[in-house]
Amino acid sequence: MIKAKHLDSTRSWIVWIASIIAYLIAVTQRTSFGVAGLEATDRFAASASILATFSVVQLIVYAGLQIPVGILVDKWGPRAMITGGAALMIIGQLLLAMADSVGAGLVGRFFVGAGDAMTFVSVIRLLPIWFSGYRIPMLTQATGMVGQLGQLLSLIPFVALLHLWGWSPAFLSLAALSVLAFMLSLILISNGPRGAIETTLPNPKARVLLSTAWREPGTRLGFWTHFTTQFTTNVFLLTWGYPFLVSGQGVSPATASALLSIFVIVAICAGPILGSAVARYPERRSSIAFMVIGALTLCWLIVILWPGRAPLWMLILLIISVALGGPASMIAFDFARTFNPPHIIGTATGVVNVGGFLAALITVYVIGWLLDLQQKAAGPGAELYTLDTFRWAMSFQFVMVLGGVIGMVVTRNKARRQMALQGQYTPRTSGRFGRRNRIQ
Repeated sequence: MIKAKHLDSTRSWIVWIASIIAYLIAVTQRTSFGVAGLEATDRFAASASILATFSVVQLIVYAGLQIPVGILVDKWGPRAMITGGAALMIIGQLLLAMADSVGAGLVGRFFVGAGDAMTFVSVIRLLPIWFSGYRIPMLTQATGMVGQLGQLLSLIPFVALLHLWGWSPAFLSLAALSVLAFMLSLILISNGPRGAIETTLPNPKARVLLSTAWREPGTRLGFWTHFTTQFTTNVFLLTWGYPFLVSGQGVSPATASALLSIFVIVAICAGPILGSAVARYPERRSSIAFMVIGALTLCWLIVILWPGRAPLWMLILLIISVALGGPASMIAFDFARTFNPPHIIGTATGVVNVGGFLAALITVYVIGWLLDLQQKAAGPGAELYTLDTFRWAMSFQFVMVLGGVIGMVVTRNKARRQMALQGQYTPRTSGRFGRRNRIQ
């Protein structure tokens, strides 16, 4: 195990800073196509379903690789995975910059998704190696918070380059960013202090790692928590948020970009608050997640049922509530950390991280399919993106929320029964959040 003297050292902070820079750049690559959606429609002469396919391909690759990446992180270490991910994103953005057909563009997004998939799980895996346990919930939130700044890079300088210089130069600039991530990761990130790397299992088999992680109810609770809290954020940022605001709600492109930047502000403000709450009241983690889910579901319901276009203040409330899903999804990884032994945290984190992206890829595609279906039903010449078509299409999110909440309730009950057998318990009522019962 890691010796205490190595934890929270100056070297620990250098490794963490280098890793979160790599993650910030990965988020920039991930969200860049979402703000280029209208340009992509023109460049590739794409329908809504084709446009959704770009994000779906990326999400399928990302979600599909989470478990293999988690296993490889536990076997090979985070450094190799982060540097490898940066290399794949360099290739992907170079291909996308040169692409002039749907097929070529999809290949580029495939590589971007693969590289992105290797980054976050690896960064989270570094935390218990380099830091004391009490710091980890806050650092997990801080990692997510800094990563959200990548959205600002895609919303402001990338959109500016896209409008000023065009498609290819803008995406080449993203490839250059991944070169920076590759070099920083190669030079500064380490799998652990020399002579102090965790050695709980010398060479665990992938099948054993995965089955052990999945059998743990806390891992499955993390999966469904991530599934329900994060997918609306991904759907909004990766594909449909910008078209929904501009074409559905009638706001200007500049206003839409400003509204999307609220995601970053919310992450910066809410991340430390949620991280502190999780650290102080770990027995109330699922309750905190349920409050966020309730808020974002209510806001979506109001906007969809609003007669005509929603006012700007309501759109701001909607985006704030959806943005809260990002910090709230970090709670899921705390379940993976505290319910699993150290040697399978990477695998469990990968399993959990599948949740939100699996839900997002299903929702992104179904929304695009519903938009196309309504256009065909309206007849030739009908407009693709209208307020009414978006209302019906975006309502599919309620189906996903319902499924996720059911999964959370079932697995939370199983986790609590297991805790009770181990002599732990979750108090029902005692004070504001209940009596503290630290479950590490």
